[in-house]
Amino acid sequence: MSKWINTDKRTSMEVTRTSIISGKTRTVELPITEEQVKKWLGGALIQDAFPNLTPDEREFIKTGMTKKEWETLK
Repeated sequence: MSKWINTDKRTSMEVTRTSIISGKTRTVELPITEEQVKKWLGGALIQDAFPNLTPDEREFIKTGMTKKEWETLK
């Protein structure tokens, strides 16, 4: 799912996802920790595991879709 960007502070991860709509693979640096990822993968609701992220950032983690892609679906 991810790799560490800042291994000293462990406060940011690079997340790579493939969009379920376009099939494009993108990588985004997000302010998340390994502990948060484990919590989400363990079954926590995404908004509970990543309360510091915006809804658009959480959507990227779940589906690989960006805000721009969502807007094209409207």
